[in-house]
Amino acid sequence: MNLGETIKLLRKRNGLNQSQLAESCDITVTYLSLIENGKKEPTLSLLKTIANNLQVPLPILLFSALTEDDIPESRKEFFSVIKPSIDSMLQNLTDNNADSKG
Repeated sequence: MNLGETIKLLRKRNGLNQSQLAESCDITVTYLSLIENGKKEPTLSLLKTIANNLQVPLPILLFSALTEDDIPESRKEFFSVIKPSIDSMLQNLTDNNADSKG
């Protein structure tokens, strides 16, 4: 699971720097950086806050962070079919968020 990488990608797609997201989540920039670099795992409560501030539903955030390594062999074919659709939905969500801010 690439949770930190996904948060970083979404943050950038939303046109936010680390300082802006950290402040809106009431955490330090250092802590956000550690999360984004996979050195710390946020609590579920913090994940909800991050997802809310990125204007992305938490389940979509979590699904987007999944990699094939997280999926049982028997489900990989299904995952490879549905993952592009979820990623496209996420792209549309973040594009709309960026448009509404600009």
